[in-house]
Amino acid sequence: MSKTAYQIPVDGKVMACLDASAYTDSVVDYAAWASKRLEADLICLHVLHREVSRTATADYSGNIGIDTREQLLDELAELDAQRARIGMRRGRELLKAARARAAAAGAGNPDGLQRHGSLVETLTELEEDVRLFVIGKRGESADFNKGHLGANLERAVRAVHRPLLVTSRKFRPVRRFAIAFDGSATARKCVEMVCMSPLLKGLGCYLVVAGDESEKLRESLSWARKQLEAAGFQPETVVEPGNAEQVITEQAGRLDIDLLVMGAYGHSRIRHLIVGSTTTAVLRSCTIPVLLLR
Repeated sequence: MSKTAYQIPVDGKVMACLDASAYTDSVVDYAAWASKRLEADLICLHVLHREVSRTATADYSGNIGIDTREQLLDELAELDAQRARIGMRRGRELLKAARARAAAAGAGNPDGLQRHGSLVETLTELEEDVRLFVIGKRGESADFNKGHLGANLERAVRAVHRPLLVTSRKFRPVRRFAIAFDGSATARKCVEMVCMSPLLKGLGCYLVVAGDESEKLRESLSWARKQLEAAGFQPETVVEPGNAEQVITEQAGRLDIDLLVMGAYGHSRIRHLIVGSTTTAVLRSCTIPVLLLR
């Protein structure tokens, strides 16, 4: 599949992206849930980041003798090697625990994969065999920095061409979901993907719109309801004037929504830098998992 020609995925694996953050258990639990719903294999992925050796951070050759310098470089190289070995062992233990947790949750034959390099590059390399990525909202270094998303999350969302489920801190059963709908091509694609996939079949369904009603919006909502009804859903519609981030977040709480479905970054990177992004804002403020579709 071409990286630029996006297609609705109908097969492939569920991939849980893991680190040692407080979101790890939640990522495994939601990945196991998705694996069962999709009847798809589950892969637990851990990426070891390559770090620049500390031996390259400074040159003190003018301050120490040649023999001493070579000894220090050897010791630093060994220290780097020890860190790498510890990281690999830590990753293997993380994957072992994740596989056991996923199996206990009912996922079929969960497997583990450990890679070296960048998370984003790894995901783009593997995505053709993936149906759904599952990742935590914040990574290992950002658990308590609640004003910011994980360092890799936005880059991953922009880079991959598969659906991505961004998990909340703790798992809760998914009984009802909402689609953030605005009538755009991206929102319509979200509706089509929900209709095609078994992931959300049989669950309570809402269409949440931030804005004022218009003839164009009513036509778009009528189309969305017909698509969802034909797929077996019984959608309810909520139209609320106001800022998209605020409306979506408030309605998710009021309706007791367990999962939000929305488009991922519908505007260019340049526009995002100038006026911000609803996707990022909702991810920051929403306390439930968000399924991002392209």
